[in-house]
Amino acid sequence: MFGFDFMNSVFPVIFTVMFVGIFIMFIVTAVETVGDISGVMEGGLGREATDKELSGGVICDGLGSSFAALFGVLPNTSFSQNVGLVAMTKVVNRFAISTGAIFLILCGLCPKLGAVVSIMPQSVLGGAAVMMFSSIVISGIQLITKEPLTPRSLSIVSVALGVGYGMGANTGVLAHAPQAVQLIFGGSGIVPAAMVAILLNILLPKESAAK
Repeated sequence: MFGFDFMNSVFPVIFTVMFVGIFIMFIVTAVETVGDISGVMEGGLGREATDKELSGGVICDGLGSSFAALFGVLPNTSFSQNVGLVAMTKVVNRFAISTGAIFLILCGLCPKLGAVVSIMPQSVLGGAAVMMFSSIVISGIQLITKEPLTPRSLSIVSVALGVGYGMGANTGVLAHAPQAVQLIFGGSGIVPAAMVAILLNILLPKESAAK
């Protein structure tokens, strides 16, 4: 009479929180994939990505994340470092990229090979990282400023960057937020920046076309 039905009372709540969190992660990783593909095409080939290329990249990202979920892994993400590497080297050859992927797999399977890579001086890694991440920033600026910035687009970019950088640099902002919110938005500034940009793009009225 006074029993507590755990499965019907607690499990649906936990499932809902988990589902919403993973769903948001999938959306954000898709947005990041679109940005990375656009940056690679712009930096490596000097042109915009086509709709077919963008949709193919998002589909591959979704399939990879779905396959990873079978092993209890969170959604995959396309690393923006690749955008910086392509912008620096202009190498978009599939054979070269596949060779690099095979080498990384071997480093993961062969500890001694990974140890050889790890003894690289920090000054060399630091210099390469500075150049690479600076190239990512420049690629992003090129994508943003390729079209004239209207007041609407400027507002979206400014607010998204401000929120993303602020929450990424100061994790204490979410100290009193629910645990689920901290888990989704507290790890990186990419998630809040993407969500703010998407919401503002939907809510802000579009400017009328010039006659």
